[in-house]
Amino acid sequence: MQLKSLTMTLSALALAAACSTAFAADGLTITSWGGAYQTSQDEAYYKPYTAKTGTKITQEEYNGEAARIRAMVESGNTTWDAVDVDAATAQQGCDEGFLTPIDYSKFGGEGAFVKGSTFECGIPTIIYSTIYAYDADKIKDGPKTIAGLFDTKTWPGKRALQKTPFGNLEFALMADGVPADKVYETLKTKEGVDRAFKKLDTIKKDIVWWEAGAQPPQLLASGEVVMATAWNGRIFNANKVDKKNFKIVWDGQLMDYDLWAIPKGVKNLDAVYKFIQFASSPEAQAAQTKYISYGPALLAATPLVAPDILKDLPTAPENAKTALANDPVFWGDNKEELLKRFNTWIAQ
Repeated sequence: MQLKSLTMTLSALALAAACSTAFAADGLTITSWGGAYQTSQDEAYYKPYTAKTGTKITQEEYNGEAARIRAMVESGNTTWDAVDVDAATAQQGCDEGFLTPIDYSKFGGEGAFVKGSTFECGIPTIIYSTIYAYDADKIKDGPKTIAGLFDTKTWPGKRALQKTPFGNLEFALMADGVPADKVYETLKTKEGVDRAFKKLDTIKKDIVWWEAGAQPPQLLASGEVVMATAWNGRIFNANKVDKKNFKIVWDGQLMDYDLWAIPKGVKNLDAVYKFIQFASSPEAQAAQTKYISYGPALLAATPLVAPDILKDLPTAPENAKTALANDPVFWGDNKEELLKRFNTWIAQ
């Protein structure tokens, strides 16, 4: 009897172990950027997907280091099933071969997404923007166009700009009259780069540089600057959480993307695709806007966003009229050279 009982116990343990292994194999490990953004993904994607399918999702965080993904793939032990990446990493991962090319036929084709947001090795999830803003409690009749950022005669005072050539060169050219669809074409010429720096020269003495995303709202709130470039979500949160009255100027906004990427060597590619298909549904992408002010990359999601939320998103039709989409290929090819010139210009 004791032997039979022991045998039954061992069999039960073996079955439990097998079930546990099977469950673990069916689970997914998804890596993102942490903070409020990852919380929005948890609410809009992870929890609903687990509730619908029973799939356990393990969340991890990183700071966007492409090297971590590459090292994992090169080791032959890919433990991240899907990773939220920026446009530069999506491009780099394809070029270097550590990300899986996306089968867009599973998502209705590339035309289902915001123009310019799709990548060979990344499927877009959200659209965010670098914009500029001012404190409407201090400036009653504020600027309406990107040119206002450079107009110190009408609106005197300091401007907070991110300490990087990215964004600043594009803003300078648009403020100088270059149409959004000609900006990168212009920047590919020496004359175009010279023109951008010449425009930046006009406000150089009035620039306060920022390097962390939390700084622009703080600089505006303190009155140290009258205008600040910022990521649109930071300004939205300052208004919503801190009850500020910061006004975003959407004209000339520089759109950028976050994308789902699949590292090479995932154990169950089909399971990863099923999750990303769920996260790329109109309902799921519209749901995420309830938790963070980034626009859905899927065109069919925008009509599902509540009007009181839509007005604060980069992808709202009214806000996106004069938007410029970031060109990661241009920056991949020219970043080192332009960063060197930018740092020299600051030091002069």
